[in-house]
This record gives sequence, C-alpha cells and structure tokens, in this order.
Amino acid sequence: MAIIAGLALAVSAPVAAQTMEQALSRAYSANPTLNAQRAALRAINENVPQALSGYRPRINASGDIGASITESDTPAMPRTGAPHGSNTLRLNPRGVGLSVDQNIFDGGKTRNSVSQAESQVLGGRAQLLNTEQNVLLDAATSYMNVLRDTAILNLNRNNVEVLEEQLRQTRDRFQVGEVTRTDVAQAEARLSSAQSQAILAEANLKTSIARYRQNVGAEPKRLAPGRPVENLLPRNLPAALNAALTNHPAIIAALHGVDAAELQVKVSEADLYPTLGVRGTVAQRYDNQMFGDRRASASAVATLTIPIYEGGQVYSRTRQAKEIAGQRRIEVDTSRDTVRAAVVSAWGGLEAAKAQITAAQAQVQAAETALAGVREEAKVGQRTTLDVLNAQQELVSARSTLVTAQRDRVVASYAVLSATGRLSGRTLKLKTERYDERKHYEQVKGLLWGTQTPSGR
Repeated sequence: MAIIAGLALAVSAPVAAQTMEQALSRAYSANPTLNAQRAALRAINENVPQALSGYRPRINASGDIGASITESDTPAMPRTGAPHGSNTLRLNPRGVGLSVDQNIFDGGKTRNSVSQAESQVLGGRAQLLNTEQNVLLDAATSYMNVLRDTAILNLNRNNVEVLEEQLRQTRDRFQVGEVTRTDVAQAEARLSSAQSQAILAEANLKTSIARYRQNVGAEPKRLAPGRPVENLLPRNLPAALNAALTNHPAIIAALHGVDAAELQVKVSEADLYPTLGVRGTVAQRYDNQMFGDRRASASAVATLTIPIYEGGQVYSRTRQAKEIAGQRRIEVDTSRDTVRAAVVSAWGGLEAAKAQITAAQAQVQAAETALAGVREEAKVGQRTTLDVLNAQQELVSARSTLVTAQRDRVVASYAVLSATGRLSGRTLKLKTERYDERKHYEQVKGLLWGTQTPSGR
C-alpha cells in the first residue's frame, strides 16, 4: 500500500498540500539540533590544523627599551698624582630580536596527534549522520502523528454529530412511547462520552502540532497523506541486521572513537621519549655598554632533551589513556547491541503494523455491515437503542485502529531505515541543498593563519 488510505479518507488533501518530502527537506535544512551538530563537526575539523602545527616553526619577535644611569667616583691617588674624579654615564639600552624554534623529533607526538585528529573528524562525520537520522525520523514521526491525530479528531467529531442525531431520534421515539426513558439516558451518556473523546483528540492534536513545529520548524498546514519507504528497506531481517552492523553511523563513530583513544596512548607515551629541536635567533642591541654602541648577534642551537623523571605524571596519563581506550572498545560492543535491538524492534513493529492494517480493514468492513444491520433491526423493534450505540462505537473504534495502524506502518518503515543506518537526505533524495561535511575540512586543513572562519565569522 503506497498511500495511507485511512488517513487520506480522514484528511482531505488539497492539490497544494504539504508533502512528507517537503517537511523532511525543511527539517534537514533548518532543524537546530542538526545544525548544532554540523557546527560541532566544524569545530572538530580544527583539531587537524592544530595538530599539524607541531610540524611548523614557532616564530617570535621581541623588543625592549629602557634607561640606565651609572655614576662612578674615583678617589685621588697622591702617589701617582691622579686627581679625584667622578663620572655619570646615561644610556638608553634598547634592542630587537627574532627567534625561530623548529621541532625535529618529538617521539612521534605530532604524527600521532595528526592521526588522532583525523580519526576524530571521521568519528564526527559519523555522529553527524547519526544525528541526521534521528532528526529525520523525528520529523517523519511528527508528520504522521499530526495526520493520525487529525484523522482521529475528525472521526470523533463525526461520531458526535451521529450521536446527536441518534439522541434526537431517540427523544422523538420516547415522545411517542416507542422507547423508554432509559434509552434516552443511554443515548445522552454515549453522546457525552463522545464529546469527551473529541476534546481529548483535539488536545492530542495540539500536542502533535507542537512537536511538529519543534522538529520540522514550521506549522503543519494541509498535510498530504504519508507514504512508507519500504522500497528502500532490505528484503528480510537478516539482511537488515547485516546492513546495520556494517554501516550504522553509531557503530562507525564508536570505532573511530577507539582509534582516537588508542592514538592518545601513543601521544601520552611520546612525553617519555627524547626531543630534538633547533632554535635560531637574531638580535640587534643599541647603547648596551656605552653611548652610541651597536651590536648585532645571531645564533643557531640544536637542543636535545632527554626526560629522566617527571614526578610520575606522564606515566599516570599513559595508564589513564589505556583505560579510556578500553572503555571505548566496550562502547563499540554496546553500540552494536543497541543497533541490533533497534533493528529487531523496528522490523517487528513494521510487520505488526502490516498485520494490524489487514485486521483493522476487515474489522471496519464488518463493523459497517453490523451497524447498518442493527439500525434496520432497531427500526422494527428487534434491537434496542443500546445495541445501536454499541455498534456505532465499535465502528468508530475500528476506524481509529485502522488510522493508527496505517500511521504505525509509515513510521515503522522510517524506523527500520534509520536502524539500518540508511535514513539520510541522500537516501531519501530530498530536494534541498545538501550539506557537504568535507567542504569545511578542506578549507581549514591547510590554513596557516587567520582568525576568520570560512563562513566569514
């Protein structure tokens, strides 16, 4: 069944109705949760140029200026005939300098930091795809909830109108003595119950509309019937499980988390290894020892640093990194178990919804036939007013069950697609501008300076 027929009957969809694809496209472009995750990925991208900076030189310029006064007093020397003398030396020592520090060897810390940053980027991309799945699933669920609750509200309102007519007819029959006061009271009670159900259905619709506004970013107006996406699903449950355990972004993100954690162990261990660097300096000094002097200097020094003992801090950080790596490995198993459970649950929900639709359609047909028969029998006195009221209520319940089952089928199809890791704007072929998660990475990876982001902020 391509079109959700029960919803189409309950909700008249005009030509200009908003479609599921349009709602999902808007959510893909404007949902704040998804946009926040995209911003988080852009922040993660900056880890790569930060790590690459370890290969590059550090250049610093310096300058200083000051004043000094030196007073000297020389006593007279009678034996040599040197007279008493005094002198005051006023200088303005100043200078400029330039230093360049270049790392030669740091125990592999920079190399492993770059690899770690790249793993974090890949993990961030997988996490973004997982967030995209959740946002699209929430949007599709909200869309179908609005349709379902609109249909149920219409059913309940129609039921109120039918029961109002039923009550009017019962009162007329009571006036001519065909029924008793009990029949009138039963019709009044059933009408009050129907009015209460209509009020509850209206409240449920308002809640669904609020959720729709939250997930899609706009008010729902004239929604078209929803469609399942079963043509995008695997053929059977084993194939769905295999696809999910291989491609689900939550599992991929967890695996990249393991890579990043294992590389952190190597980054921490690098602080135990010797480091080799070169420092070059150029300086120009004025008035350093006497007024008007000038001195230039330049140097290049290679420095080898061998750590011997640092108080145990590096050893502790390394052990800590190993424990975190172990935690990340366990989290991969947790992700696999979670994904497996989600696939089985969603697949079971889809199969159940299909079976419920078949049963509910048969139930509606039988209830319609039963109501028509009971009404005819009531006209000749073979059925009571209560029989008619019960048959009417059974028909309303059957139609509500059918509407709910059809909603569940659409939502379950999207849930299966999400559980297998394939619910995305690309898979659904949404007609909106695609977010390219690689574009920002390529823009910032090789940047050497500048504080503005590629977007101009």
